[in-house]
Amino acid sequence: MLLEMPRHTEIFGSVKVHELQRVLKLDSGGFENPRAKDISSEELKGVLKRSAIVVPVKNENLNLLDGVLRAIPFDCSIIVVSNSERVSQDTYKMERELVTNTHDLTQQEILIIHQKDPGLGSAFHEVGYEEILEKEKLDGKEAGEEAGEEAGEEAGEETGKEKKKWLVRDGKSEGMIIGMLLAKSLGKDFIGFADADNFVPGAVREYVMDFAAGFCMSESPFSMVRLHWRYKPKVVEDKLYFKKWGRVSETTNKYLNLLISTCTGFETGVVITGNAGEHALTTRLADLMCYSTGYTIEPYHFVFLFDKFGPREAEESAEKVGAEKVGAEKAGTEKAGTEKASSEAANAGIEIFQIETLNPHLHEEKGEAHINEMLTGSLRMVYNCRLCNDYVKSKVLAELEGLEALQEDWEARSRWKGKPSHIMPPVGRIDVGKFMKVLKSSSESLLRCKQGATKCEVVERGRGEKKNETSSFYRP
Repeated sequence: MLLEMPRHTEIFGSVKVHELQRVLKLDSGGFENPRAKDISSEELKGVLKRSAIVVPVKNENLNLLDGVLRAIPFDCSIIVVSNSERVSQDTYKMERELVTNTHDLTQQEILIIHQKDPGLGSAFHEVGYEEILEKEKLDGKEAGEEAGEEAGEEAGEETGKEKKKWLVRDGKSEGMIIGMLLAKSLGKDFIGFADADNFVPGAVREYVMDFAAGFCMSESPFSMVRLHWRYKPKVVEDKLYFKKWGRVSETTNKYLNLLISTCTGFETGVVITGNAGEHALTTRLADLMCYSTGYTIEPYHFVFLFDKFGPREAEESAEKVGAEKVGAEKAGTEKAGTEKASSEAANAGIEIFQIETLNPHLHEEKGEAHINEMLTGSLRMVYNCRLCNDYVKSKVLAELEGLEALQEDWEARSRWKGKPSHIMPPVGRIDVGKFMKVLKSSSESLLRCKQGATKCEVVERGRGEKKNETSSFYRP
């Protein structure tokens, strides 16, 4: 693959944000070029073998999901995390059959799990990562006790038992965290994310290759690759209009760049992937990052890194060294490991690559409400950034006041300034071995189809025994 060399790199504390790089040739000839980076197929394949691609799914068109799964390169492991309907129509069952059939035909390693699997919630509870669980379920015991006071002790105990079923909260971010842990259980070094609603399977294949190319160029074990779609086609008067920018990404990029500009004193436009749904990061970087809930996870990547590793953090680091050591000792080995990883990342530097795809991105439209949710959520993240000064806050306020949807929703206007209610801590503190042991013993939806295996393995709930599963239908 042949890519442009980044012409400029914005250094912001320990964070290096590389300027946009275009894909010049998907299959290059291996010639030296001072203005471009030629990456051999052997290098790309080496990264792909160490990669897992997470595909979050929620009631997507099965034909689109089928194309996405078949487009992901064989050397990658695929992890499908579904939050699809299971009550009125068991969409998850159909997704699972699709995964089984894809594996039967290709022998590629694929895992699939449902986000609302009670066994998954139990696994998070057992390892102490309760920030991802539904709040009402955490209060189940107390609810049962209250019911016991009113309706008798026995009824209260039954209510408490019924309510104390640990469930993962709804949200794209939560599904992505599940995918990260499954990728870690496979020993993967790189974790990528691809949406399941892409109409063009060939574009998905390019995205994964772009991820691999970015990691081949990285000089730091703490790196991230974010993709910028070359075009996002829309139908305008019965014709395709190849639009360059989306409203949400354009606005988010504007204010993320303003954050950097007001801190450095020099205006910049280096950030152009604020809402990049297609992105990938090294497992070592994934381990030390915090994550916001829902659809704000992508812009929060920048906000977290700016807050944690930005210039102010570098200035204060000398004063914090002693305090961090004492704090780590008191907090135990888990926190100590996270602090050590953060220190290593600050010293090695965190690289963010932004690559413009060759393929356009054509996906299903989610409606105006979805766009407004993403936009207000992104701006809320910028507003609550530690580096956000009064000037930037005033600009964000002015932007939000101009949103018609927010003007009509008084409840949203009253609460959006508050800090995000769900910021989930680093997954690096989770004991993955213990997590998988609990998950395998209690999951009712986990299915793993190993590479080269003729049958998929499903864990029998509660017994840890495995049985074979084959697809019940055929898709060409």
